[in-house]
Amino acid sequence: MNGTVAELSSLDAADYDPLQHLNLVFAHPSTVSSAAAVKRAAATLQTRQHALEADIEARQTAQAYGPNSSLERMQSAQAELQELFRKIETVRARAVEAEQNITAMTADIKRLDGTKRNLALSMTALKRLQMLTTAYDQLRGLARSRQYRECASLLQAVLQLMRHFHSYRSIDQIATLSRGVGDVQRELLEQVCDDFELAFAKGDVAAHRATLVEACHVMDALGDTARARLVTWYVNTELREYRHVFRGNDEAGSLDNIGRRYAWFKRMMKAYEDEHASIFPPHWHVGETLAMAFCDGTRDDYKGILEKSMRRVDGAKIDVNLLLSCLQETMDFEQSIERRFSSEPRASIDTLSSADERTQSFNGSISVAFEPYLSLWVESQDKALAAMMPKYKAQPLLPADDEFSPQAVISSAIELFHFYKLTLSQCAKLSTSERLLDLTKTLAKYLDEYAQQVLLAILQRPAQTAASVQDIILVLNTADFWHTNTGQLEENIKKRIDPELVSQIDLSSQADAFLGVASTAVLALVNKVEAECEGAWREMKNTNWSKMESVGDQSSYVGELVSNMNAKTEEILGIVVKPQYARAFADNLVEHIANAYIGHIVQCRPISEVGAEQMLLDKYVLTKSFSDLLSYHNPSTPPQPPPASFTKRVASTMTRIDPLLKTLQVRPTPPEGLVQAYLIHIGDRSDVNFRKLLELKGVRGKADQAHLVELFQIHRDASSSSSGGAANNNNKLVASNPLLGSLMNASGLGSTGGLQIAGSAGALTNAATGGGTSGGGGARFDPASLGEKLLSAARDGVERIGTPSQPGGESSGGGAGGNVAGVAQNAASINENLRNFGKFFRRDIAISGLGARFGKRDVSGSGGAGNSGE
Repeated sequence: MNGTVAELSSLDAADYDPLQHLNLVFAHPSTVSSAAAVKRAAATLQTRQHALEADIEARQTAQAYGPNSSLERMQSAQAELQELFRKIETVRARAVEAEQNITAMTADIKRLDGTKRNLALSMTALKRLQMLTTAYDQLRGLARSRQYRECASLLQAVLQLMRHFHSYRSIDQIATLSRGVGDVQRELLEQVCDDFELAFAKGDVAAHRATLVEACHVMDALGDTARARLVTWYVNTELREYRHVFRGNDEAGSLDNIGRRYAWFKRMMKAYEDEHASIFPPHWHVGETLAMAFCDGTRDDYKGILEKSMRRVDGAKIDVNLLLSCLQETMDFEQSIERRFSSEPRASIDTLSSADERTQSFNGSISVAFEPYLSLWVESQDKALAAMMPKYKAQPLLPADDEFSPQAVISSAIELFHFYKLTLSQCAKLSTSERLLDLTKTLAKYLDEYAQQVLLAILQRPAQTAASVQDIILVLNTADFWHTNTGQLEENIKKRIDPELVSQIDLSSQADAFLGVASTAVLALVNKVEAECEGAWREMKNTNWSKMESVGDQSSYVGELVSNMNAKTEEILGIVVKPQYARAFADNLVEHIANAYIGHIVQCRPISEVGAEQMLLDKYVLTKSFSDLLSYHNPSTPPQPPPASFTKRVASTMTRIDPLLKTLQVRPTPPEGLVQAYLIHIGDRSDVNFRKLLELKGVRGKADQAHLVELFQIHRDASSSSSGGAANNNNKLVASNPLLGSLMNASGLGSTGGLQIAGSAGALTNAATGGGTSGGGGARFDPASLGEKLLSAARDGVERIGTPSQPGGESSGGGAGGNVAGVAQNAASINENLRNFGKFFRRDIAISGLGARFGKRDVSGSGGAGNSGE
């Protein structure tokens, strides 16, 4: 029993745990197997459940029907709500009743207020009507007696009073009065106009000046329409004589008498200021309106005259000088009246409105009629420039009384520059639209002409008048001068031309053309040095390189070569001003001498192993002397070291010779040694190139050559297929070594007539110095054909410039006449290739490390990090 009570009490615990309860009931495993124990526990739980259900039901009944039940509370709340609604309705009814009482009490007050307001409006309207009627009657009387001063103030009052009665015009009396006021306005307008017409017709303006001044005040009161009518009448009256004289008479209205038009206007304006300006109020701006009407009429007259002149039956065109003179005089006139009226003080006391009051401008008001015909002026400038080119080509480079200086520029360039500056300034004043664009194209055309026919022609002079070093320096300075100013010219035009045409302004091709001339001048200077080296090259060719027994100091020809080269370089670099051109000269000189050295190595064949070793030693001496070339430009104490980029370029240029000379140092026996040396140093797969090497070494026997070629083919194929052979570049042989591949034509093997130097600089050197080198006669510098051959080099492109001349050194033009005809026929292509030449020159200099565009005057130093790409 105690266990049962404990069990029952545990069911009411807040932290009741069913598992704990079951463990308490079945405390031992044996109790679980006892059916009686299970039944007792089930009966106990059933009894507990019934007791709880009975307790819950009793509590629910008590909650629902007890004295404090929720049903009673709900009924009580509904009763209270009904009472609240009743009270609200009572309050609303009382509020409505109070409102009705207040409305009844204030109704009389509202009526009195409305009556008072209506009475005040009526009294005001009656007073205004009385004032309007009185003023109207007075205005009619004053108008008949022409008392305009009083009329003006009274008319303003009448019009202001009349505005208050616009809403009452449905009343007959008000409508009648409104019509009467309108009639008075029209009568005053006509009366004032009649007074003005009568006074001006009889010439009694001075006598009636006071009346007319007062009449203008009336016109002001009548409004803008009346004022515009009077001003229009006055302008037409003043310009009637002008239109009659200059429109009805072809002679007076012609362009020859354009000055008479402006003189007439000045006389008219003087008469206006002396006699009529005081009549009109200043804020009417009658003088400005009169001037604008004159400009409009004159512009229309000019349009008709110019159109008639262009349609003349005899086909004669307008005199360009007359057209330009008329246009200039017209523009001066426009500027004078613009200054005159823009400086006039404004009468308005409102500074903002007075600042914006003047919206029209006289600039271009007449001259716009000339713009469609400015193409004639552009054509005249074209003819003038065309006539200047032959004169510039024939005249001396410097005036007779001027001495040469390293900074000097050809005098014709200065003259042409001033002409361009004046012409552009003049055209920009005349037109900033299509005509300025047309002029720009004309100027661009003659920049090309000047570069080709004047500057480049100096380098094409025949032998008896060949360009000297000073002449070439003048060409170089002039080309740089125009290269710089062409860019500035382009920017100046872009600032002046209309915005929509800016994109069409481009003078970069002309700048490139002048850069091409500069590069040609640099190459001409290089060829001056090469001409001094011809004796040394002849001595080199006369040396028996196949019988040389030992290697000594530098060869004798090297000393002469270095001495002549340094002397001429010192002369040239002493008068070259800009560092970029000095660097370009040095780079090209190294390139040309190196290629000439390679070419003369070919001419010295056969070459023994000792001879090749001596040549390699000579090459080192030349390399050292090349590194000091730039020391002759702006020499200093102590001497500055050469730029690292230049030293690197010299080394790169001269190192190209090493593989050839090192291979020539290997004896042909045993043959495997020569073949392996070729594969290591030359590193190509070409049988032709290998035969060229044998030719240089003097292996001319067919059996010996065949054996060596066969052995070369075996080793070549074996080294290409093996993984550990001695082939160059990790067994990757090129098809043909560029240096050896261009030394001799295959058809010229075994002879001396087929030599050819390759590479862009080498080809240009070859073209500029008179063609290929022959074993019999040797190369010789020919100043007469320098410019022509440079042009030929420019025609052939950028990467491979020029081809060797045929034996005899004659061009295909057939003589001087044929050459001139050919240049004239191909002028466009020459200009294009000259521009390409300039681009190539700029690229070459940029690669050398200058990093600056030619023509800039702030270039400092010639060093840089770049290197040539050979």
